[in-house]
Amino acid sequence: MKNVVVAGGTTGMGRVIALHHLRQGARVTVIGSTPARGEQFLADAVALGAGERAGFVRADLRSVAENHRVVEEIEARHDALDGLVLTQLMPFVKRHETVDGFEGVFSLYYVSRFILSYRLTELLERGDTPMVVSVGATGLTKGAVNWADPQFTSQYGMVKAMVSAGRANDLLGVHYVQNHPDGRTKYLQLRPSYTNSGTNHLPQPHRTLARALGKVFAKSPEDSIRGTIALMDDQPAERLILRALDKPVDPSLPTFDPADAQRLYELTKGVLTVS
Repeated sequence: MKNVVVAGGTTGMGRVIALHHLRQGARVTVIGSTPARGEQFLADAVALGAGERAGFVRADLRSVAENHRVVEEIEARHDALDGLVLTQLMPFVKRHETVDGFEGVFSLYYVSRFILSYRLTELLERGDTPMVVSVGATGLTKGAVNWADPQFTSQYGMVKAMVSAGRANDLLGVHYVQNHPDGRTKYLQLRPSYTNSGTNHLPQPHRTLARALGKVFAKSPEDSIRGTIALMDDQPAERLILRALDKPVDPSLPTFDPADAQRLYELTKGVLTVS
């Protein structure tokens, strides 16, 4: 039986991936911050006849301590992992600082994904076909990590913070594979199509604008994630798998620079004390 964990698995693309694996007979644990959505996922699992294989962990993944607690709960539930899916992301119009002093976008888009990837490696390496799947902005080359001020303590802008954290997330897959040279776990980083995954996290008037644009341009989560599910089910040979809109991305792009990746890893490790 496969074992899959989906961070951000109670809504949008993460939910679609989680339900797919339940239908395929896997044991699936989703992580989310909203109890009602978690309860709905569990009810849907029961309707599929998979209630005993579904689990929900409530957590605010902006908190470092919450990420470590989540790891402990996953370790108690799963003896091995075949898939760790990371979709957690939330934009902040105004700068949001977490209890640990991280800028909010950076905390979800990079820090949480760092902790879950590295700390769950032992379970992943026990899996039959282990893969980390990180949904982000792979293939975009605009911008770079804001090395001088990654937490945007000054001159904050939502787009600037998203771009910087997105480039950090690009480097996460690179340094993960570099730091596990003999590992079996593959790392899939991808950029799906513009997707209608919900807008409740946005304040007005941004929420209304996003909903209007979504109705016209966005794909459904089911359509956007179809190629990702296919890659999870039939994995390519390479360990670092880069995709944008279901097409391969050149790993030699500057956004995947190995030296920058290791630099970011050393900075992160020094702050989080996670090996």
